[in-house]
Amino acid sequence: MMSKPRERKSIGEWFGEKIPAGESRDVHLDVSESYSSMTVQIPIHINRAREEGPVVFVTAALHGDEINGTGAIHQIVQDKQFQLLRGTLVLVPVLNLLAFDRHSRYLPDRRDLNRSFPGSADGSLASRMANTIFNELVSRCDFGIDLHTASIRRTNYPNIRADLSSPAARQLAEAFGTEIIINNKGPKGSFRREASLAGCPTIIMEGGEVWKVEPGVVEVTVRGIKNVLSQLGMLDLPKESPDYQIVIEKSTWVRSDHGGFLNFHVAPGDIIEKGQPLATGATLLGREQNTLYAPFNAVVLGMTSLPAISPGEPICHLGKLSKKYKPSDLRRMRAKENGLEQKLSEDLSSNVLVVEPH
Repeated sequence: MMSKPRERKSIGEWFGEKIPAGESRDVHLDVSESYSSMTVQIPIHINRAREEGPVVFVTAALHGDEINGTGAIHQIVQDKQFQLLRGTLVLVPVLNLLAFDRHSRYLPDRRDLNRSFPGSADGSLASRMANTIFNELVSRCDFGIDLHTASIRRTNYPNIRADLSSPAARQLAEAFGTEIIINNKGPKGSFRREASLAGCPTIIMEGGEVWKVEPGVVEVTVRGIKNVLSQLGMLDLPKESPDYQIVIEKSTWVRSDHGGFLNFHVAPGDIIEKGQPLATGATLLGREQNTLYAPFNAVVLGMTSLPAISPGEPICHLGKLSKKYKPSDLRRMRAKENGLEQKLSEDLSSNVLVVEPH
């Protein structure tokens, strides 16, 4: 069901400040108040080309501890060579300032802002913030890119998530140029799902860990944003992406059967085969208890970064490969390219201790 279309607001005026075509400005959006009654303002960078064109937002830190996207947006803002040919780029390095200031995923009332859209003017703190963001940001834009990381004590191999049944969202997802695309609409109340329903097709990029700005993830993100802007005719740059993309329709978390200490046998981004060992649990004295195996051919979308676990805890997030993808072929293509995806896989592998199974 389509959300009620939002009234389109002017891209040339933000909160009483006019931004002519061909100029860039920093503006601030009042979204709430602190406990001390101080106004909470989100900083926004508006970059307008001389020629009219698409309006695209790029947001980060919707969960306040997920700041890889903040680092990517900083790189674009500080890039003196970055010149739009047409359209407008709206950059929001920290969307959830109240959570960011607390190094937290959640707002002070423990609500998840990313389950509160489109919000309401007289609801909870989260709902009111969501309503303001939606009315002032989404209502001005044609497309959106929302940047995320894994949640606490986990890491994600960079991937795009989008509703591929929408031609516009599919175009954005494929243009971004990650090796992996996950096809789903997103949970109800999430920013990208509700923005898309309101007529602003939006994708999210997931990559890396909380509380970090990881160089490889930032490089993938900046490259992807520029790819999308080039696809939309807003930049004149060649597209940089792998020669292949893997579309994931189904994913699952493999969970531990016992508590103990894990020895990992795979790393984020690994392309694995059914029956391949994932991790072996052991006692604190190193006595092996059990080994977890891949239930199907898959790519390791994410995994825990904490080797000490209890029964039932998620260990590996596996994206199921359809029959048209052979793990051996995908590994060979990645190695042959020897590009950013191979480098990123090696970098993220260094964040976990991977050992050969006995």
